[in-house]
Amino acid sequence: MKITSAEFIVSNSDASKCPAEFLPEYAFIGRSNVGKSSLINMITNHKNLAKTSGRPGKTQLINHFKINNNWFLVDLPGYGYAKVSKKTKSVFQQFITDYFENREQLVCAFVLIDIRHEAQNIDIEFMSYMGESEIPFCIIFTKADKISKVKIDSHIAAYKKQMYANNWAEMPHYFVTSSTESIGKEELLTYIDEVNQEVFKNNSGF
Repeated sequence: MKITSAEFIVSNSDASKCPAEFLPEYAFIGRSNVGKSSLINMITNHKNLAKTSGRPGKTQLINHFKINNNWFLVDLPGYGYAKVSKKTKSVFQQFITDYFENREQLVCAFVLIDIRHEAQNIDIEFMSYMGESEIPFCIIFTKADKISKVKIDSHIAAYKKQMYANNWAEMPHYFVTSSTESIGKEELLTYIDEVNQEVFKNNSGF
């Protein structure tokens, strides 16, 4: 897939106010500072489509971007915020939950994980919630340029072990990426394109 257009549509904190169009949606979410904005900018060929910041928790709304006029990329707030109040955090969690559990247009979520670190409980717990709620998702490991191939393989193996220990039958589909070196870009866009084709062909993806 070649991305020829990427347009910001709306930001809000209410899943019921998301765009009414029945186009397939792909939601991107991960811990704060996982490199989500950089990844979104990389795959869409836009330097500033998603705002990047060194300050964790900067994305605090559901952000919809229309891609190629036929699907939505959805930038969601991170989980595990560093500097927001407990009250604000509970509000974030609620509207994220509302989006995942009620958004018919969502066909796949991408859970972003920093490959530099060994398996983190917060990521395992979030993916367990996704699995228990039967929300389709893939894993995107980010910042692959920061460590060696040996460590990448080791950390992925650790995630597999953790997930098997948490009653997963198999590891979810995953991608290894680097925003600075465009690693994984083609694989990710090809996957989205293939899912889109199935959705449009069946006309029953929702």
